Parts: sequence; C-alpha cells; structure tokens
Amino acid sequence: MAQNLNQVDWSKIPAPDDDGSAAHLEGMTLPNVALAVSKGGMVDLGALQGCVVLYIYPRTGRPDQDLPKGWDMIPGARGCTPQSCAFRDHFTELQALGVDHLYGLSTQDTDYQAEAAHRMHLPFALLSDLDLTFADALSLPRFETDGMTLLNRMTLIAREGAIEKVFYPVFPPDQNAQDVADYLRA
Repeated sequence: MAQNLNQVDWSKIPAPDDDGSAAHLEGMTLPNVALAVSKGGMVDLGALQGCVVLYIYPRTGRPDQDLPKGWDMIPGARGCTPQSCAFRDHFTELQALGVDHLYGLSTQDTDYQAEAAHRMHLPFALLSDLDLTFADALSLPRFETDGMTLLNRMTLIAREGAIEKVFYPVFPPDQNAQDVADYLRA
C-alpha cells in the first residue's frame, strides 16, 4: 500500500546528525557540469549569474509506490516531497529576496523528475545528477539503499558561482525553504 508522502510526523523520524561531510563546501565554486533539466534541456550551475538556491534531496517518492524498505528510519531520507512543496510555496518570496535561480537536484532520472515537478506544480525545474558528476565534483555526502546511491539532503546558496551558505543537515525538510528565506532576509 502506497504511503501518504505529504503528512509526516517528524517526531517519529530520526533527525540526521551534522557529520561534517558538508563542511568543505562554503567558499567552493559551483562546478561547470551540464545537468539535465526536468523541463527539457541542460543547465550549467557554475555558469549562472546572480543568486542560485539549490536544494539537494535523496529522491522524490510517488503516491502510487511504496517507499524503499526502512526509508523512514534512514536519518534525513524522508521529506523530499514536503521540501519541494515548501520551496514551491515560498517561490515568489524567494524571488523577491533576490533569488535568480532555484532548482532541486537528485540522482533520479529526468523523466521521473518531470513527473514529480508536474504532480507537485513546481514553478521551477528539478535537475538530474544521475551519473553523480556534480556530486563527485563537490564531494557531496551520499548514502546507499535498495541498490540506489542517493545524495544527503542539503541546500546551497551561491552568488556568482561561489557557495556562500550551506544548510546541512536539513531537518525537518518542510522548514528548509523558510530557513533559506530567513537567511536571505537577514
């Protein structure tokens, strides 16, 4: 039986610990890697001008499919759909706060992401790092489950290609967009 992906009792989900695996990212430059876009085409995050917000998530579930076995007990795994929906709901506010480019990124393929973006009515695109080229270039933390290599949840804010802020770990995920807005407002 498929699970409801939006209603999560965060008190029953283990929170991820800050294991230090993202500490090296602030000050780094976004790599020049072409990533497939859910709306079609490619984007090179390293070539974008202005303020870029990139939220990185393990994988988006689908309402008609069960989550991977033990998903809720993997610290930081659960919450991709609520996180994406929160960024959708804060999209206009983030633009008003100077965000020029907002993307979500996972290792899922573009067709899967296009379905998710359509289903969630996202006003921004999702990016696919299926072959982990972007993740490898930044040495992003990851985990494995059910034969999948997935990225740990985090959010990067970059200006003119330089990463100025890293949110890691992100928990609860549905509060991440508000945390980004608060940071930009301050």
